Amino acid sequence: MQLNRRQLLGLGGSAAAALLLAKERRRAEASPQGASLPAATAIPRGDQRIVLISDLNSSYGSTSYIPQVHRGVALVRQLRADLVLCAGDMVAGQKPGFSAAHMDGMWQAFGQQVLLPIRAAGEPFAPTMGNHDASSSRDGRGYLFALERERAAAFWRSRQAGLGLTLVEASRFPFRYSFVQGDLFAAVIDASAAMVPADHWSWAESQLASGAARRARLRLVMGHLPPYGLSQGRDRPGEVLQQPERLLQLMQRQGVHLYVSGHQHAWYPSRVGTVNLLSLGAMGSGPRRLLHGELAPVQTLTVLDLFRDRQQLVETTVELNDLQVLPVNALPRQLQPSSGAVLQRRNGFIPLG
Repeated sequence: MQLNRRQLLGLGGSAAAALLLAKERRRAEASPQGASLPAATAIPRGDQRIVLISDLNSSYGSTSYIPQVHRGVALVRQLRADLVLCAGDMVAGQKPGFSAAHMDGMWQAFGQQVLLPIRAAGEPFAPTMGNHDASSSRDGRGYLFALERERAAAFWRSRQAGLGLTLVEASRFPFRYSFVQGDLFAAVIDASAAMVPADHWSWAESQLASGAARRARLRLVMGHLPPYGLSQGRDRPGEVLQQPERLLQLMQRQGVHLYVSGHQHAWYPSRVGTVNLLSLGAMGSGPRRLLHGELAPVQTLTVLDLFRDRQQLVETTVELNDLQVLPVNALPRQLQPSSGAVLQRRNGFIPLG
């Protein structure tokens, strides 16, 4: 897919971006790896394909990514996604003392090593802010990481027009926004800290009640933190939403099919009552073990294929060492967080009828 001039300028705002874009296209066409990734041909393709990634970063301040991230980016391109969703932690911030220049350097590295290759393949990209990108944690004086939020906003707003998204409401992009893409309506909330402000919930309610949302076959909400803990070391306050019931009630009222989150660094598709949740594994450093079970932690990405005739959304998760599809039935049947509801394992598909 060719990008128009406006989209190209949105990617980088300079002639350098155009040169990098052309270079990535040539690399994709010439790379033998692009024709030999086994997971790409093993997954039955639906009428719309969405690839989900999360938690790409390495150690604090890093401007490089581990091999699994690069392998994952190559796989995303090979999967020919109609949309790529990223559930946050794209850079390695959330550390006091970083200068604006250092933060800009981290975002530029993400842009060149992750975003640009994906957009060069013509795949639209929708991010949500993670705690390491632009934490919304506050004290009595305001945001604890105000400069990080400022630099993240500058990076994404300069590229907003080049992401390939059909935005519905984006006055506070990239922190919260909604968009339509094919059969999907998505509301992205700022869940980069445990407390999601009340106005974000009311905004999400109005977006999901809109005509555009009601006409969509698939309605999805994405935020970085999950409602409940499910991995070792992350099952505690501050690592999960402070008011999980607000999310669950919103999803029930508005008929939302799925909430996508990151942060726990562990893949687990679950259900609480009638609400479907999907915790994405990390692409980057520090994959974690689930609360129960013996599965070794591994980097992953997840593919959603929407089949219109079957009125079904099918999930497939690939590990990024050997590029093998992971069996859902290898996961524990349920997880019991230290507080909150029991998470029942889903079997890899969601009915949309």
